[in-house]
Amino acid sequence: MWMPMATKSFSWSTWLNQERSIATLLIFRFAFGLIMTISMLRFWLNGWIEKLYIEPDFHFSYLGFEWVKPWGEWTYLLFLICGLSALGLALGLKYRFSATLFFSSFTYIELMDKTTYLNHYYFVSMVAFILIFMPAHKALSMDAGWSANNLKLKLSNAYYLLPFALVSLVYFYAGLAKLNSDWLLRAEPLATWLPGKYDLPLIGSFLEERWVAYFFSWAGAIYDLSVPFMLWFSRSRPFALVLVVVFHLLTRILFPIGMFPFIMVVGAFLFVNAEKQKALLLKVFGRLSADEKSRHAVLRPAPLWRYFFSAFIVFQLLWPWRYWTYPGELFWHEQGFRFSWRVMLMEKAGYVQYSIVDPQSGRRFQVDNRQFLTSFQEKQLSFQPDFILEFAHHLADYYQQKEHIANPEVYAEAYVALNGRASQAFTDPNVNLAAYPRGWRNKPWILDFNDTIYGL
Repeated sequence: MWMPMATKSFSWSTWLNQERSIATLLIFRFAFGLIMTISMLRFWLNGWIEKLYIEPDFHFSYLGFEWVKPWGEWTYLLFLICGLSALGLALGLKYRFSATLFFSSFTYIELMDKTTYLNHYYFVSMVAFILIFMPAHKALSMDAGWSANNLKLKLSNAYYLLPFALVSLVYFYAGLAKLNSDWLLRAEPLATWLPGKYDLPLIGSFLEERWVAYFFSWAGAIYDLSVPFMLWFSRSRPFALVLVVVFHLLTRILFPIGMFPFIMVVGAFLFVNAEKQKALLLKVFGRLSADEKSRHAVLRPAPLWRYFFSAFIVFQLLWPWRYWTYPGELFWHEQGFRFSWRVMLMEKAGYVQYSIVDPQSGRRFQVDNRQFLTSFQEKQLSFQPDFILEFAHHLADYYQQKEHIANPEVYAEAYVALNGRASQAFTDPNVNLAAYPRGWRNKPWILDFNDTIYGL
């Protein structure tokens, strides 16, 4: 049994050294690369490159990556590079170069504007990163040739641990995040979202029922917490794979989450028995040569790489918990919310009005956000504190340079509604945000949340 079993004799060291066909990694390489190629093409054809990256005059940036900006009209070239490198990854053409180029270009695109942040973009970057170090080009690739005889190659489980762990973490941490009173006891935000899908055929009328929101909330939490364990064990794996396909098909119908469902389905099939996947590839590419029963070559990562793989997993385990270092309600202040696999847990709507004060003359005037931002950017700005602070700094720089106001003061009056609650004051309107530097420190100008959400 190649998967770990809950027995006294189980040893991680033994499991990591066990051999497994390379077939699983080959199928994943091709499917993942193909999905990402389609994703880049989809971005281009839908006009999102222009709308999200070229049209805006201002872009919200990540701390430490302020230098990452769109390339103007050359941004199309960046997407072309990303799409072609994804295709090269799928085909195993100049594999290491293609994998590195795809990771670099996709991550650059992800970092160009924080407005477009999605959990699955981060997941794609992490998958692309670990593929750089995987020997996914050693068989059935343009680098190694398409001979089925290459399928004799095997990998130690030490290579497979990285993608297994990453897929498992996404599900399990998403499930842990759902263990909160809004999700389980108020069925929010699904109770807000689902009625808007009333026009769907067959199921639309049911989505307006409150009990359906509760059913989906509890089922979603149970699914996320259990499915990674079911995927690891052979007896429950067939049922888990059916659940994965049904779950992601349903989420794809109900919510506009792009290619993420397809990526997670492909990720789940990493756990399928490798010999079955090898048999599938043999049907497509032909039989092995006459010496099929000869000893297979086995690739194992060097000890140094094992330490690197371990460090990567430990980081992914710990990074989502950084929100504990901030006081207050996470869903409200969102400090430490990103990059923690908290998927579709909030419905927030807000409004923010900026005022500029000339400290020398005392003149005060309000800002029209639409002068600087697109409607999508303004929506994201309205309820995210780091956006509010970054834009305040941008306004201070703008009015100092363009309007020649020395050291302008910037104040923000914001109101936010969270998960069906009434709107409440979000920021202290008497605080000059231009005086607060961007950084990892707690933002004391965020007003307290007037309710309690229990849970992790």
